[in-house]
Amino acid sequence: MHFPHRNSLRAARRAFTLLEILVVLAIIGLLVGLAVTKVGGIFGAKQEDIARLFVNSSVKTPLTAYRIDMGGYPSTAEGLQALVSAPQNKADNWKGPYIETPGGKLPMDPWQEAYVYRFPGVKNKDSYDLYSKGADKTEGTPDDIGNW
Repeated sequence: MHFPHRNSLRAARRAFTLLEILVVLAIIGLLVGLAVTKVGGIFGAKQEDIARLFVNSSVKTPLTAYRIDMGGYPSTAEGLQALVSAPQNKADNWKGPYIETPGGKLPMDPWQEAYVYRFPGVKNKDSYDLYSKGADKTEGTPDDIGNW
């Protein structure tokens, strides 16, 4: 004997209710929110590492090569642009570009700010200062990332 009502009850028990679906979506939303928050912290730390690598390693060799060719580091006024294009009145010894950049533009720090370069340095008296202003984009604060 066949009971149609009984089959529909079994089918209803196997299906998800709207409430169950909403609960699952809420849990997924919470998990995604937590994941995004953690990823933001991870990327923040990586940005500092990228800036630290640039100021301590990536530019060191090009600046040293410039110093060997030109007899000294670029002045503060010439800045890092001297690694990309010859400074005025110094084109004779210049053998650059010392940094290959797309379109001749200098790399920006991870927060899309220009790196700060000074020669002679304030913190490195016998050398140059090179630093990123950090996430707050303000010079002279504790989050500055420099070669000192």
